[in-house]
Amino acid sequence: MLITRSSIITQTPQVLIQVMYQQGSCTSHKSNDPEGQSKVIKFATNGDLSDEIKWAVQLAELQKLPEFMKVASEMNMLSYIDHTISGVNSVQLYMKVAGCRTPGHQENNNFCSVNLNVGPEDTEWFAVPNRYWGVLNSFCSKYKIDFLSGTWWPVLDDLEKEGVPVYRFLQRRGDLVWVNPGTPHWVQATGICNNVSWNVGPVTGHQYRMAMERYEWCKMRCVKSIVPMIHLSWNIARFVRVTDAILFAQLKECLTRSLLFCEYQMKRLKDEGIVISWHGRSDREPAHYCTVCQVEVFNILFVSSKNSKGEHYVLCEQCTRATDISIHEHKVLNQFTIEELKVVLNGLDLHCI
Repeated sequence: MLITRSSIITQTPQVLIQVMYQQGSCTSHKSNDPEGQSKVIKFATNGDLSDEIKWAVQLAELQKLPEFMKVASEMNMLSYIDHTISGVNSVQLYMKVAGCRTPGHQENNNFCSVNLNVGPEDTEWFAVPNRYWGVLNSFCSKYKIDFLSGTWWPVLDDLEKEGVPVYRFLQRRGDLVWVNPGTPHWVQATGICNNVSWNVGPVTGHQYRMAMERYEWCKMRCVKSIVPMIHLSWNIARFVRVTDAILFAQLKECLTRSLLFCEYQMKRLKDEGIVISWHGRSDREPAHYCTVCQVEVFNILFVSSKNSKGEHYVLCEQCTRATDISIHEHKVLNQFTIEELKVVLNGLDLHCI
């Protein structure tokens, strides 16, 4: 795959790449620093390769992968998010040097991920089965580290004492790693290498359930769900021929609850004399989140006046009512009609394979 430092500088000298600084040993876990001093290393993360024109040659290489691994595929539910979420339904680049680490984490909303090492050198992986993520969460709590947003690197001896099995392996040049739903993992480079990665969502009930469970947990923790699951669920109902009975039942329940909430919310607002203005939704418009609590805001948007930067921002109803400003002074916008949502829900059906 033609992703090297020289090719990036030659083809796209203007591209912006985030540079990360890490303090610690610049060598692999096997070596010791004789001076006992930590070093500062820097490496590049989150290089956005979503531009299909700028990165046409590189993205064409990824089309050689099996269908279920592709960034865009009918077999990937993340393809039905109709806007780009960097690194989720688009390709991201990591340019690594020896010793740089990706701390422990689960993928966004417990989706699968694909990681390809372009080389020239290796990356070392550590992973544990999903059913043990609670043990890792307990360790984080013990050391007052937030499991979702904090930086953590498990001690292997601690995991062994708790009976947690650890998968440990080297990803060499050309090796592709598939990370299953909800698998906690952490990674370090043992040499200079470039990696590309993206998320994949198999269209199955198991994947959907795990994604929704993490969505609800993020909501409880006031952590933004990177994948807007309500928005995605409606699009799956619109565009996917569902053949998985478990997925069908879960979708039906989610959309029924979403529709009932929209109906109840609109009726209550109208009873209070609050004007709901039609806004609609533009093509490829990103999903909206509450500026305060980070929850996904679907269909009914409470828009505040401009902030210090001259920008409008969206709130959920609960946070809107908690402000000092009367809810009547906020602009309330509607993106979908109830009739439109009912058509989508009634059109959802379970198909035979």
